[in-house]
Amino acid sequence: MNFVSTELGAMLVVILVGFLPNEVWRVLGVLFGRRIDPDSVWMQWVQAVATALLAAVVARLLLVPSGALVALPLWLRVGAVASGIAGFLVVRRSVLAGVLTAEAVLVAGAWWLGVSP
Repeated sequence: MNFVSTELGAMLVVILVGFLPNEVWRVLGVLFGRRIDPDSVWMQWVQAVATALLAAVVARLLLVPSGALVALPLWLRVGAVASGIAGFLVVRRSVLAGVLTAEAVLVAGAWWLGVSP
């Protein structure tokens, strides 16, 4: 039995290959991020692109679903998005409240329709 096949060896491989390369970029991001002006034109552009990408992902999930969402009708998916936006706004712009509200509507709607994953 060699070292890599043991539990300790496997954990060390995961740390060396999975954790440390990611952590280097996090530390560099913190170091360089201190000098970035959040109100600059560049950061406004980055925020606009990130918002557009998020909107595109939500639209794709809504209009061209995959996985378990395929079994749910469009009206339920639209209702879940609308309820998620309402939950977000009602609970002082809380992303967690919006996500939980939309998820609750999807789960309840699937249960009501008798759709199983």
